[in-house]
Amino acid sequence: MIRSRTLVTSLLFGALFSSLGTAQDLSKYRDFQFGMRLESVAKQIHMNASAAKTTHQRPAVIQTLQWDQLSYSAPAAEDRSLRSIRFDFYNGELFKMVVTYDPVRIEGLTTEDMVDAISAIYGPATKPERTIAISAFSAYQDSQKVLACWEDAQYSYSLFRSPYGNAFGLIAISKQFDLVAADASREAERLDKQEAPAKEVARQMKQEEDKRVAQEKARLVSKPKFRP
Repeated sequence: MIRSRTLVTSLLFGALFSSLGTAQDLSKYRDFQFGMRLESVAKQIHMNASAAKTTHQRPAVIQTLQWDQLSYSAPAAEDRSLRSIRFDFYNGELFKMVVTYDPVRIEGLTTEDMVDAISAIYGPATKPERTIAISAFSAYQDSQKVLACWEDAQYSYSLFRSPYGNAFGLIAISKQFDLVAADASREAERLDKQEAPAKEVARQMKQEEDKRVAQEKARLVSKPKFRP
């Protein structure tokens, strides 16, 4: 078991080193640079940019693009330690990544093993007493404890362990854009709530109009055929 864990740890170290490049460069995760355009990220993971989901359209466009190991070609075919990555975009620019590692590929690794491997790339870790939101939607209270953190003035990487499948994950954030994206999301939710009553009235009116139009069409067809 110890020998197996050591082998897997070595493979994880190797994958991180080969993919991330320069030590302590927090401006990117593997080959994904903060600020990359949605189209560039989609091309790199062999997906269509149209697969991105829009969570908000105003006052800024917030989008997510989900890559899963089982559904799409791997960003690096030789590296299978990843299970999924969710890319978040602010006005088309990458500002956040939520990475989940494949539990099977890193089976047996402890939190310390993960911290050591990531620290070899991003430098010494801190262990703050805080939680971090996982979901892209503020309405879902999916927050996890931060096991370790690597950060500077611009970027932050937080290691967590999900209760779903007991999988390790890493959240990479551009601090500046994460703040403005959060503000934009809150404003979008405020506007949606404020406009909800008027939108419901408009929806009902359209529903009634569609029903009236459908009945009129049916009337025009049925009337000539009717014989009392």
